[in-house]
Amino acid sequence: MRLPDGDGLLIDASLIDGSLIDGPLIVGIGGSPSAQSSTEQALALALQEAARIGARTLLIGGERLARLPHYLTPGAASSCDARDMVETIRAADGLVFASPGYHGSLSGMIKNAIDYVEETARDDRPYLTDIPVGLIATASGAQGAMSTLATLRAIVHALRGWPTPFGATVNTSGGMFADG
Repeated sequence: MRLPDGDGLLIDASLIDGSLIDGPLIVGIGGSPSAQSSTEQALALALQEAARIGARTLLIGGERLARLPHYLTPGAASSCDARDMVETIRAADGLVFASPGYHGSLSGMIKNAIDYVEETARDDRPYLTDIPVGLIATASGAQGAMSTLATLRAIVHALRGWPTPFGATVNTSGGMFADG
């Protein structure tokens, strides 16, 4: 299977470190524009565990998400980053969305990335139909993390996805992640 690598090029997602991998493709989308954000670190941990049990994984992190034009604005249709992300979502067997909690809800950057799922509306498998979606919410407090997780669940349901029964909330106020 060939997937975009973020620079408009395609990579072979079945090859990891030169070894043939035949597991499901789990795509993580999340983070913040801050390098080493706690959200992206939590997402990376989730994907590491998925890889450990045999999945192929791909992380679309904050740096790439920050380059996405606002959905449906001029330039969005011609964005290589946006096209690559949508094609990767189409190829995914499962997704993990991870968002920081900003003022009790998900970040605008993550919401913008999720809005691009609309590009799959006319596909044979529209939106997130039949796709399990893991959810991670981080915030500097339990209340913000929980309300962010609830919002992510509602969005995934609206897109016909299956939020996994367990969603992770991470209270970052205790400094759980270094530099994030």
